[in-house]
Amino acid sequence: MSHPSDLREHIKALEALGDLDRIEAEVDWNLEAAAHTRYSTEHRLPAPLFEKVSGVADGFRLLGAPAALSAAPGKPFARVALSIGLPPEATGPQIIDHLAATQHRPGIPPKTVSRGEAAVKQNVLLGDDADLTRFPVPFVHEGDGDRYVNTYGVIIAQTPDGSWTNWSIARIMMVDGKTMTGLVIHPQHIAQIWQQWADLGRPMPYALVQGGDPAIPYVGGIPIGDGVAEADYIGALIGEPLAVVKAELSDLLVPASAEIVIEGHLSVERTGVEGPFGEFAGYIPSGTSLQPVYSVEAITYRDDPIWPLVAEGKPTDDFHTVTGLGVAAGTLDVIRAAGLPVTTAWSSLSSASHWLVVSVPGDWRDHLPGVTTEEFARRVGEAIHSTKYGAALPKVFLLDDDVDPANDADLMWALATRVHPVDRTVRFEDGPILSLLTCYTKEERKAGRATKVVHDALLPAPAEREALSDFAHAYPSAVRAKVLARHQH
Repeated sequence: MSHPSDLREHIKALEALGDLDRIEAEVDWNLEAAAHTRYSTEHRLPAPLFEKVSGVADGFRLLGAPAALSAAPGKPFARVALSIGLPPEATGPQIIDHLAATQHRPGIPPKTVSRGEAAVKQNVLLGDDADLTRFPVPFVHEGDGDRYVNTYGVIIAQTPDGSWTNWSIARIMMVDGKTMTGLVIHPQHIAQIWQQWADLGRPMPYALVQGGDPAIPYVGGIPIGDGVAEADYIGALIGEPLAVVKAELSDLLVPASAEIVIEGHLSVERTGVEGPFGEFAGYIPSGTSLQPVYSVEAITYRDDPIWPLVAEGKPTDDFHTVTGLGVAAGTLDVIRAAGLPVTTAWSSLSSASHWLVVSVPGDWRDHLPGVTTEEFARRVGEAIHSTKYGAALPKVFLLDDDVDPANDADLMWALATRVHPVDRTVRFEDGPILSLLTCYTKEERKAGRATKVVHDALLPAPAEREALSDFAHAYPSAVRAKVLARHQH
């Protein structure tokens, strides 16, 4: 199956896998579409495509859970795999390896096409006509501050000197048809670029992209290096350049196959009251914050546009399969770069991306002679916490690779039986943390600093370990063969 080049091809690919639910009955953008999406996500059902949304023009549609776990049998990561150029049967560890390896490939810059070749220019709204109320902007959770324009779209922003163009996801709330506000928090890239404009006293031009090549929001949702152009990384990831076209109001280049592009400026001042919003940890906080304000000055869109919707919350949803796995890929790369032997890194989906498991081969002592398990854990922690990934990882577990960290049953057993109740913990005091991590106190989250830990859960060397009491290890091969013969008819 070839890589889908836009959201519509992605939908066709999901339908071919039996992983799409076309809902033709009218659905309300006010909570109902998100409730369908949330139910679908929690029960591993096909992705819902809402063909008729109340209060908007015929043909304006919503797609729920574009990158959540798949309902296709034996292909739990099909939506993710198709998004990043892999076959639908790709496993979680294969996805992580693909993402990590791409960081070392030469980027493939996008190619600019004419307006006539860009589907997103089929309809152009300028000035007063550029109004968000024309579109099925969803109200996602009861208790949210308002409708949320951005749950799975990419914000395109460029530094004032033009040296870095960033594509990233951050939540954005609709205030009215002409204004939005959203999280702009350090050290996220959108905040780094906005700060440069704010320091100059100038509003930042932006473009907010919904839809397009499914790799666009996936890469926008994972943390890659400062200064790296996501558009080039996407090209390397899928093996071909993205088609882009000039925006209406600035020199920003936007995906030509996008469903919808919203353009305007992000204010210098923080005057917008943003939130609350149900986030990836699974809670709806009560607090709000002052954030910059996005003006809505132009909107371009395809005929019969499709607006993607992620109903974030308890695991496992699109945040965990996107940002969680992206962080795991990034940490895998930095641990390997530090010269440490590692089999894989895995963001436990059930932990709401609050845990990272680093698994290492049984012969790691041959690669690190004389190094204790505690020192190994410290080196892993130093590699992770010296980068931006560390801010999102309060708890790291160092395990032997006899356990499949992507198998929740295996992982729970290993953590319960190998993590000491009080000892064998390496602490990293007073480090930067992501303020959305709910395991910390309100004071720690507000300060953006707290303690993080690496749990040393490594077993003794293989020759010194206790035997496992499972089918594969507790019975002679001849006995196992008889049992297998009984069950393989």
